[in-house]
Amino acid sequence: MVDRQRSRYVGGAEGAPPLPPPGGYPGARRASAGLDAAAGLATASGDVTYTAEPAQKRSVNTLGLVAISATVLFVLTLLLMMGAGGTDALYGASMLVIQLVVVGVIVAALVTPRGRMLGAIALAVTLVFNVATVGAMGALRSAATHAYDGTKSEQQKHEEGYPGAKGTADHDVLNGPSLEDVQAEGDQLMAEVRDRLSARFGYTWVQSGTVDISPERNGYGGESMLKRYMSTAWTTREPVNDNDRKREIIEVIDEVLIERGMWELYPLNTSASGISREMVAKLYGSADPERQHTWEYYTDTYPEPLRFYVNAYDLSKDPTGDFRLQREAVSAQTGEPLEGVQLAIYARHVLPESDRAAYEEKLKDYPGF
Repeated sequence: MVDRQRSRYVGGAEGAPPLPPPGGYPGARRASAGLDAAAGLATASGDVTYTAEPAQKRSVNTLGLVAISATVLFVLTLLLMMGAGGTDALYGASMLVIQLVVVGVIVAALVTPRGRMLGAIALAVTLVFNVATVGAMGALRSAATHAYDGTKSEQQKHEEGYPGAKGTADHDVLNGPSLEDVQAEGDQLMAEVRDRLSARFGYTWVQSGTVDISPERNGYGGESMLKRYMSTAWTTREPVNDNDRKREIIEVIDEVLIERGMWELYPLNTSASGISREMVAKLYGSADPERQHTWEYYTDTYPEPLRFYVNAYDLSKDPTGDFRLQREAVSAQTGEPLEGVQLAIYARHVLPESDRAAYEEKLKDYPGF
């Protein structure tokens, strides 16, 4: 016979593990009690154990939120003021005080563990956008566009539209030569000088550069209807390195000027022109004209605007080679010879004939200017 106690363990299933004894194995009961205790359940002895509550998620620090919010509002205010043209107001005491307050909040956020990350972000934004940087951007923008309206009165805005130029009498502009007159007179003067020098010394000439006509500023923050004129330059192909020959050239040019009722040429490359010997040496290579790499002479038709310049460039008197480098840069840009005698016409505050009627009409809004 099969033992009855043993049949309880067999369970009637071939190959299956035996069933546990009634009440389970003693070791399993101890393990179950341990798990129940860990879960905070009652154990067989009736004692109850509790597990620790899970750690709550750390919230964002209020001070960090205040720092980043204050920074964003401050930066937006700066950018709006810059866009409105209030560059001067950016450097006012109020904006500086506000910036100090914002920086103080950022520092306070940085010293708190939970506000440190937002404080660091706010600090980075403030370093890029602050009174100094935004003010500098506004100044550059105003200078480039001449947009100073944000801090100018109506009177100043009216003055910006003045068609003339401060310091230049309107009757002198209207009664004097026009831009076209100056251009024609200058071309004729340089042609006579070139012909005389070519006939006397056999020089040939190279025309270089382009005519430059640009608007003048009116002295009140606006653009004038008057123009600044610079002619093309005419330079001898042949170098002129002998100082005695340079003096002879000046004498021949003076003959042409006197025949046209103009003053003789006046040297600018000496201290007699009103500048110090040190500055003469810096500009022309030496305080002694005999050793200068550049001779510069000038005359005008005062009170009319035409000015006539004569330069003599001489690389043989350039011991350092610095002046040659300058001349090579200019020659590469304009195509003129490196050295030789050069003629040019310059004039300021001249009115194009086509703008005369509009100029006179606009002057009616500016009596007494």
